[in-house]
Amino acid sequence: MGYLSAMENYVVSARKYRPRGFDEVVGQEHITTTLRNAIKNNHLAQALLFCGPRGVGKTTCARILSRVVNGFESEDVENTGALNIYELDAASNNSVDDIRNLVDQVRYPPQQGKFKIYIIDEVHMLSNAAFNAFLKTLEEPPSYAIFILATTEKHKIIPTILSRCQIFDFNRIQVSDIAGQLSNIAAQESVETEEAALHLIAQKADGAMRDALSIFDLMVTFSNDNRVTYQNVIDNLHILDYDYYFRMVDHLVGEDISASLLTFDDILKKGFDGHNFIVGLSEHLRNLLVCQDQETVQLLEVADETRQRYLQQANSVPTGWLLSGLHLANQCDIQYKGSKNQRLHVELALMKIAHLNRAFNLTQSSLAEIKKKVK
Repeated sequence: MGYLSAMENYVVSARKYRPRGFDEVVGQEHITTTLRNAIKNNHLAQALLFCGPRGVGKTTCARILSRVVNGFESEDVENTGALNIYELDAASNNSVDDIRNLVDQVRYPPQQGKFKIYIIDEVHMLSNAAFNAFLKTLEEPPSYAIFILATTEKHKIIPTILSRCQIFDFNRIQVSDIAGQLSNIAAQESVETEEAALHLIAQKADGAMRDALSIFDLMVTFSNDNRVTYQNVIDNLHILDYDYYFRMVDHLVGEDISASLLTFDDILKKGFDGHNFIVGLSEHLRNLLVCQDQETVQLLEVADETRQRYLQQANSVPTGWLLSGLHLANQCDIQYKGSKNQRLHVELALMKIAHLNRAFNLTQSSLAEIKKKVK
């Protein structure tokens, strides 16, 4: 019974730490500033379209905006029914009848508060007939009605709808912003974390805060001592450790083909896919390349400790070698799926990269011979 009670009381972090005000929204300052100013100056449009990837705060901003315009800033996020906020999931309510019911509701003014807010999530799922039934109301809504449409696929919305809305494009959230938010939440939950672990979770989330919080919850559940460590994250998410790539580049630069092939074999034995490895190697070489210029180091989205390792290795590898190695790895990536012997395909790419220094030396010797003959 105690176990069931604990389960009933548990709330996932994505819901527990959903922002309740514009100040708490992470990585969308251009949106929150515009909405604040629009409310302050009474310039808020009656039809808004929130576009962007999943988990970046579209529905959250819609709910916050709905409460702020009705003067309920301190109300609980979940208590939306009493605030004249009506949410419709267009994925499951996408017919003409669903939209006609919504249009019928719009005719009646709010019983309390200033506005009736209609949040239509995944609006691109509406049928063309439903879109057409919605056009007139969207263009000339009553003074008390505000429509907030949210979508992950703006290109699927018909132009006549787009032209009637004020469009807000949400960004993917930066890795550093996600890692910072995870660190704040970990502190509130008394969870001990490693910076490298949070950066890895943020990278895996691919710009979505909701995904990052789901992975974070998984990592906390996985640990026995309420600690989120780098090792736990790579074990649980089955991610190839940075250390393999640092060692592989050292072997390749040192022209040690045997060690390169043995390291790749070790990676395969641990259950990692050869294609994932070559994609990761390309990313590693790219990171080394951006580390060779102080102005591009900021493009490296890793923890400080890992950044120092990148900077150290980048200083020992020539730029020409990196560019050629990156080209060979990229070619291997492109041709991987068409190869009959995929393991050999990757091994051949590694052997070619390991011979780059000899190729450069041979080219320089040939050029020197040609110059002598010319003289």
